[in-house]
Amino acid sequence: MFEEEHSKNYTPLQRLRHSTAHLMASAVKELYPNAKLSIGPATETGFYYDFDLDHSFSTQDLAKIEKRMRQIAAKKKPFQRVEVSKEEAKKFLQEKGETYKLEILKSIPDGETITYYQHGEFIDLCEGPHVEDTSQIGAFKLLSVAGAYWRGDESKPMLQRIYGTAFFTQKELDDYLELLAEAEKRDHRKLGKELDLFSSMENLGPGLILWHPKGAMIRQIIEDFWRAKHQEHNYLPVYTPHMAKLELWKISGHADFYQENMYTPMEVEGQDYEIKPMNCPFHVQIYQSQTRSYRDLPLRYGELGTVYRFERSGVLHGLLRVRGFTQDDAHLFCRPDQIQEEVEKVLDLTKDFLGSFGFTEFELYLSTRPEKSVGSDQNWEIATQALRGALEAKGLKFQVDPGEGVFYGPKIDLKIKDAIGRLWQCSTVQVDFNNPERFALSYIDQGGKKQQPIMLHRALMGSLERFFGILIEHYAGAFPAWLAPTQVKILPISQEIGDYVQGVEKALKKAGFRVELGDSGDKLGQQIRQAQLQKVPHMLVIGKKEAQDQVVAWRSRQDGDQGTLSLEDFMGRLQTLTKNFN
Repeated sequence: MFEEEHSKNYTPLQRLRHSTAHLMASAVKELYPNAKLSIGPATETGFYYDFDLDHSFSTQDLAKIEKRMRQIAAKKKPFQRVEVSKEEAKKFLQEKGETYKLEILKSIPDGETITYYQHGEFIDLCEGPHVEDTSQIGAFKLLSVAGAYWRGDESKPMLQRIYGTAFFTQKELDDYLELLAEAEKRDHRKLGKELDLFSSMENLGPGLILWHPKGAMIRQIIEDFWRAKHQEHNYLPVYTPHMAKLELWKISGHADFYQENMYTPMEVEGQDYEIKPMNCPFHVQIYQSQTRSYRDLPLRYGELGTVYRFERSGVLHGLLRVRGFTQDDAHLFCRPDQIQEEVEKVLDLTKDFLGSFGFTEFELYLSTRPEKSVGSDQNWEIATQALRGALEAKGLKFQVDPGEGVFYGPKIDLKIKDAIGRLWQCSTVQVDFNNPERFALSYIDQGGKKQQPIMLHRALMGSLERFFGILIEHYAGAFPAWLAPTQVKILPISQEIGDYVQGVEKALKKAGFRVELGDSGDKLGQQIRQAQLQKVPHMLVIGKKEAQDQVVAWRSRQDGDQGTLSLEDFMGRLQTLTKNFN
């Protein structure tokens, strides 16, 4: 397939976007005849096309290309499909000097139908499908340019990727562009710097995160809440090391199935060790450390475990895609007859936990057996029906995602919807027959015989880094009071009332609130502006009159001035306002 996409399954919108990618490529070839074509598929949010060209595309170039696209579209040129032999295709590509298309052509098995699509003078080898003619492409916009290695391989040439989007109507496009503008304001990388939450330094290494004091405070709050919830739901805390002998990863299958995401083994006293990409084998070892009875099950192990995975630098993205991250990991060991009940409990905990952070809208997906998998048909059927049964028992709407399970079992994925309607993959629960078999896990049943337990993999946040990035964007950095690193900022407007101000600060801290003291040397307007920029939820203005009357003037980040009241009354109200959503 010339664009390496399963394009026969394109939806009408994907078909439109695929056609717009071709329209863009034709405009580029007219304006820059030396450009070599690579691939140009539709994506979830639009389309892109990769080009090899000495000239670097600029913002002005995008405007020129977009203008030419509109001119070509207005000519109502039909998209014509033509079948050719592999030899004919090869000859055509050689004549055009399209080296990247030639490389794709070589990977297509002999005997497979080769097609190209033509509109006007532009011809592109492609499987399709497309709209009928260029006039059907109306509402589109070119968005940005980025570098992209050919076939994602850093050893291959760097191409220029032009991103764009297209919709059926101008209103849909306008709404999407408005969403993009709002998303840009909420970008966690920008806000993370402005609010002094985290950073990732080049000399530290890409994809490795430094949590600054304010970001670390929020992380600690999340971790404490996570631990409390898991204790409430009868999970047992465990801690595991950051590396283990390579042999462990061979037994688990990671050395075979996950090698490209693991770092190079290191030698320790003649033994190969591997930095952990997963926590699962360690939890298996804890289970295996003693004989288990059917009465012991289910066993629920929970860990905030830091793992390390190799991600290419081109896909790293702030907190959302990193190389070192902490999973909110849990592994449940149960009998086959307990699977559905345990999954139901996981779903309850997931909804409860995410709801506490303000996420109440979500989509659920039941992912079934992929083409490459391990395990018997019977086990897959038992596991899939247990997951389906749990979803139905809880009355949850879900979509079936055929073939998208993991190699060792089916899974349920939950995507949360943020404040501006974007979906984020966070929570998952996966059934695993494979690891118990590989590690020869067992429990003693009622008859005194050994039986193999079932293992459930489960995460609520996915990882602390990713979840924190999502939280920043969901709240645009203005965290609710229970999560805010600074809950109250005291704004003194006179140096003569230092004793009273310090007394207020001490009382608030003693009551457990997170407090910051402003600089009395700054003007009040400046102090308020600074607190607003730092998105502090509550401010207390204290001057000579407030000190004399033993009161505070309360100002809310969201609602402005709230009047004057005693410190005790303010703390009472703050106690309510700093509770989480539960």
